[in-house]
Amino acid sequence: MARIVMKFGGTSVADLDRIRNVAGRVQREVQAGSEVAVVVSAMSGVTNQLVKWCQELSPLHDAREYDTVVATGEQVTIGLLAIALQSLGVDARSWQGWQVPILTDGAHGKARVERIEGATLIERMRAGQVPVVAGFQGVEPVRNRVTTLGRGGSDLSAVALAAAVRADRCDIYTDVDGIYTTDPRIVPRARKLERISYEEMLELASVGAKVLQTRSVELAMKQRVRVQVLSSFEDKPGSLVVDEEEIVEQPIVTGIAYSRDDAKLTLRRVPDRPGVAAGVFGAMAAANVNVDMIVQNLGADGTTDMTFTVGKADLARAQDALEKARGELGFESVLADPEVAKISVVGVGMRSHAGVANTMFSALAEKGINIQVISTSEIKVSVLVGAEYTELAVRALHTAYGLDGPAG
Repeated sequence: MARIVMKFGGTSVADLDRIRNVAGRVQREVQAGSEVAVVVSAMSGVTNQLVKWCQELSPLHDAREYDTVVATGEQVTIGLLAIALQSLGVDARSWQGWQVPILTDGAHGKARVERIEGATLIERMRAGQVPVVAGFQGVEPVRNRVTTLGRGGSDLSAVALAAAVRADRCDIYTDVDGIYTTDPRIVPRARKLERISYEEMLELASVGAKVLQTRSVELAMKQRVRVQVLSSFEDKPGSLVVDEEEIVEQPIVTGIAYSRDDAKLTLRRVPDRPGVAAGVFGAMAAANVNVDMIVQNLGADGTTDMTFTVGKADLARAQDALEKARGELGFESVLADPEVAKISVVGVGMRSHAGVANTMFSALAEKGINIQVISTSEIKVSVLVGAEYTELAVRALHTAYGLDGPAG
């Protein structure tokens, strides 16, 4: 008997008909003899509206109250799906994060899962009941406050739950039928991947691929949870995220990702002395702002310019933290540019092949696209470009690396 965690995203539960469709899928898995737990997101668009209300009231809102507001979307869908399953004769019960419990740290808005008590859920599953668990939310046990796991956090909930209940597989149902070499809405000739390694998926997710949330892949890799991405709306084979050893043929570049969710910050005339960088990024850490790409110019006249990227959602918080630290750090000004895009090429084959970065830079130069910032890892090269060049850059790189599938 297989034990499976099935996760359904916002588009999969966008209305009552789609919730009925999800209930039918779960019912079929139960009838096939599997023990099943389900994790669901809020209905499509609901979380965006809740976030918008918080931001309109106050851009620097209290993160604890933000979590109280945005966690409500999943409470609606777990109740509705449990009702839909019961109407089909499936024994089901809804569970909010605090009821499981899904225990997290206190970083509201982007909490990290610390532990899930899976014993009760395993007991219910063995008895034939389907737990329907709210994704995206948990509880911080010290102050007993609701927390949320960051955008896309339902993926993390599902993988963490799969690890906690020792599931054979975690199936992520979404509005696409698998993981593609890039966004097929931008490149119609993008190809679906049968398998992709944890490392490659982690890099793609971290640089903008929306199929899976970054931390969910990180946890899947750590806990060796087999993850399958497949469509909620079509009965097609999906894509498996697995160990690198399970993939026979390793291409040089596996996929191209992009992100329009970043903003560029430049500090002008920063004193060129030891400890300044620590001060800048210490201020970012204290404000709970993640920093990504970093570049520092050659110093002149005892000063230097420092450029880095943050998430657009954190831009106001980052600027506020920097302005408060300006007296201590001594820089002249802060320039913000939210109209940028990060384009990345990813592939484990890069480890053993030279010239990957050169192909990228040449392809972008041929299209007249200026590179603002560059960052690399062992299996990734990322560049920052003007947001207006996003689609052109993705198409050019997909072709340059030979990833285009057959036309039509």
